[in-house]
Parts: sequence; structure tokens; C-alpha cells
Amino acid sequence: MMSTGGLITRSAALLPTAEEPPVTTPRGPAREAAERELSKPLYHQDDPGLLQRALDRFWEWVGNLFDHASGATPGGTLGLVAIAALVLLGIAALWWRLGSPRRTATAAAALFGDGLRSAADHRTAAEAYAAEGRWTAAVQERMRAVVRSLEERTLLDPRPGRTADEAAAEAAASLPDHAEALRTAARAFDDVTYGGRTANAEMYAHLRTLDLALTRTKPLLTGTPS
Repeated sequence: MMSTGGLITRSAALLPTAEEPPVTTPRGPAREAAERELSKPLYHQDDPGLLQRALDRFWEWVGNLFDHASGATPGGTLGLVAIAALVLLGIAALWWRLGSPRRTATAAAALFGDGLRSAADHRTAAEAYAAEGRWTAAVQERMRAVVRSLEERTLLDPRPGRTADEAAAEAAASLPDHAEALRTAARAFDDVTYGGRTANAEMYAHLRTLDLALTRTKPLLTGTPS
């Protein structure tokens, strides 16, 4: 039988001890542990992708830029919209006047495609296109008729790969009175073929008049005094 003292001693051992001070972790290791925990894929399943984050940043930048610009522009947002409209109108006017940027990269393309056709063939095709109101094709064929006619008259050497600008510059040497009209015709051909401009009846009429005038013009022979 256990004595009273032994019972008291055993009961005391089972009682909770005095409260111990909490365990503290230094700030650095605690931060690293938190970062490791938060880096687990479980916490990032619903995060936006890289592209979405980039778009969000871009639109945030655009929004800030617009806010700053509207604040600095007389009339606020309405004034900014008016300025933007004027800028767009200016760009459209330049585009119409100069043609699209494609002209820069491809303006040196050859005047003629595959196959050899006479000046008469090109004139017939040009007139057919003009009768249908297909002015771009009509202008192209009429310019080809002009150059092919000069080759047939030996005023130009037949040369594959020649451009409209080159043909105009070379022909001007023997047809100086038509030098400017030839350059204008070559520029019109480039504009409608490579610059994205739309030809019209007036443009075709100028080319047709030039073609007919050249057939009646006596060339200036090389070495002949002017």
C-alpha cells in the first residue's frame, strides 16, 4: 500500500509544470521559411500567366500615360481626343499622298513579268481594263506599253528586270521634252503597283496621252546637238 507521501509525490509529478517561455525564431530564418512555403505551387495555381501579367502592366502604363496627358492638355480628355483625331487625319493624308510603306521595300521590282508581249498587246489589254473600270490594271498595262514601244523603236535596249523608274530615266536621254512626263508615269505605276494607291480614270488618261505622244515624237539621237 502506497504511503500518503508517495501518493502526493506522484500526483505532483503529473501536474502541469510552470509555463515555459515561447520559442522565438529569428526574423531572417522566419522570412526564409515563409518564402519557401509561399513558393509552393499550391499557392500559385490561379496566378495569371506571364503574357497576362505583361498585358496588365502595359494597359496600366497606357492608362497612366493617358491620365497624365489628359491632365496636361487644354480641355482635358476632350482636348486629348481632338488632338489624337488631328494626328490620325494627318497620318491618313500622308498615307494617301505617299502610298503605303510597302513601296519602299518593293519599288525596285521588275516592270515586266514572265513572258514577252508586244506594245500593241499591252495597249489592247490596257484599253480592255479601262473599259471595265479596272484602272489599276489599265495603268499598269499602259506603262508597260510605253516601255515596250520604246524598246521596239530601239530607244531602249530590251533588258529583263528593268524597273519603271529606270526605264523613265533612260528614255529621258533621247526624249528630253517628255522627261518629266515619263518620271510622273513611272511614279504612278509604282504607286498603284507597290504603294497601295488606287488608280483612276485621270491617271490612265495621262498615261494614254503620253503613250500616243511618244509614238509621234522624234527622238534626240546621241551626239546630236540640242
